[in-house]
This record gives sequence, C-alpha cells and structure tokens, in this order.
Amino acid sequence: MFDFDWFHGHQFLEQKEEAKWRCALRRFPDLSRDDAGDNEDFRQFWDELKTRTLVYLRDGFSYEIKDIAEVSSKAHFTFECEPVDDHYKVGAFVISVPFDDVVRVEIFAVQPDEMPDEAPAITGFRSRTETHRAEP
Repeated sequence: MFDFDWFHGHQFLEQKEEAKWRCALRRFPDLSRDDAGDNEDFRQFWDELKTRTLVYLRDGFSYEIKDIAEVSSKAHFTFECEPVDDHYKVGAFVISVPFDDVVRVEIFAVQPDEMPDEAPAITGFRSRTETHRAEP
C-alpha cells in the first residue's frame, strides 16, 4: 500500500490535512467544514497547527519522521527520524526501509501550545532488554 508516490504525492498531504481539519473542528465544534474557512479564529488556529508523523514497521519498530530525505534512490523509504532520547539529539539519524515494511502511518495534529509534555514512546530507539544471570 505504501510506496514512494504515497509519501511524495497527494495521499500523504491529504492525511496531514485531514488530521488538521479534525483537530481544528474539535476545537470549534459549532462550525462545519463549509463554514470554518470564513471564521477568523478557526483560520488562525488552523495556521498554528503542527503535525507529527509516526511510521510503524513490520518488525514492530516505529519512528517519528523529522523530515523525508531527498535521495536519488526511490527503492527505499529514506527519512530522518526524530530521536526521543536526548543523547541522540546531537546528531542526525537517517533511516532507509523498504516501503513494504511500512505497515501504518499516523499523523498527529496539535496546536503547539497544547502539545503534551510527554512525547509518544517511539520504539525505534528502544534499548535491548538486558538478561541477568544468577550468580553461581
């Protein structure tokens, strides 16, 4: 289902726009989609909305996309991910995965002033569980 065109074409943009519509209409429940564009408060709120994109992979890992990389090869999905751990925020992680490994894409739209303090747990940076052996 996901391919290069999905992320660079209208489908990805439509999902972002839909998330923003739903977020804004939740804030202004008395407005319809048809009337919302004429409401100055709605338009201001809409303009301030930010989106966060999470991709879930077949192997159980998930990543927040910081930016889609512009690379010449279109065979893999290549993106910079947003590290959760502060130790990794000093550099840049660019990841390439086969498009077939992407099983779900989530777009979270939020007004920056209402951003939750806690970031969602992104398992792409989970640490390996250490096994402890009993001492003899």
